[in-house]
Amino acid sequence: MKHDLPVQEKTPLSEKDCFYIADRHKTEFTYPLHLHEDFELNFISNAAGVKRIVGDSEEIIGDYDLVLIGNKDLEHVWEQGICHSKDIREITIQFSPTLFYPHLLNKSQFVSIRNMFEKAEKGLSFPLPAIMKVYPVLDKLASLENSFYAVMDLFKVLYELSLFTNDAKELAEISYIRKPGNDMTDNDRLQDIRGYINDHYTEEIRLEQLAARAEMAPTAFSRFFKQHTGKSLSDYIIDIRLNQAARLLIDTVTPISKIYQESGFNNLSNFNRLFRKKKGCSPKEFRESYRKKKMVI
Repeated sequence: MKHDLPVQEKTPLSEKDCFYIADRHKTEFTYPLHLHEDFELNFISNAAGVKRIVGDSEEIIGDYDLVLIGNKDLEHVWEQGICHSKDIREITIQFSPTLFYPHLLNKSQFVSIRNMFEKAEKGLSFPLPAIMKVYPVLDKLASLENSFYAVMDLFKVLYELSLFTNDAKELAEISYIRKPGNDMTDNDRLQDIRGYINDHYTEEIRLEQLAARAEMAPTAFSRFFKQHTGKSLSDYIIDIRLNQAARLLIDTVTPISKIYQESGFNNLSNFNRLFRKKKGCSPKEFRESYRKKKMVI
């Protein structure tokens, strides 16, 4: 099994925030394989046929899916698969491990949550009874106006889920989880280049520049990069920029006239052309296909 290298997602949380929640209705999954520093609880309904990938685990989900990701090195994605639903609902909650570590999890009242987080290092898929138990709270969480009560409700959701830890399914093999210097190619040079691109995709990135960083001749570097990623350098950078643009279109109200620049493109018409080619629709149509509530709390 071989997938594209994951995108390093930067969540919108700051040190002052407790959690981020996005509640949206959509017709398809377009976000790429990714990983991030923060923990994530992801609920999906009315999406039978979607393929869920967590590390080396690949499964076709049913009508309901609820997964907790508790490892910054665990790549994951939900792909369209054979799903034909026109009204998929997805609720994504992201929170920093520091919300609980190290002090709260040492308290006796949080033992079950601590045990759940330990298992969530591999990704944890919850059974239907657990999903039905917490759904009434998840359903209204993004609509709560009082942020204190919202945080308490998040704690309640996590506690209720922790009572089902023994019935939940661990998804990835721990040996698969990608760490620096130990990815699918076991190549520190590729990890360094990928990290550099993720950090500098809004800037001009030249082949000669990356080849020098990798201490290789440009031609040799081009072959090396495509061999290990399955993409040319230019296609890889374009995909990173388009995925960032897609996230901004979904998660913000930033005008498209600014999004293309914030995503690393220097020409609006070129951005529109590449976006339509890769995503099958214009940026405006892509944004309009999502209806979403989102909050940082």
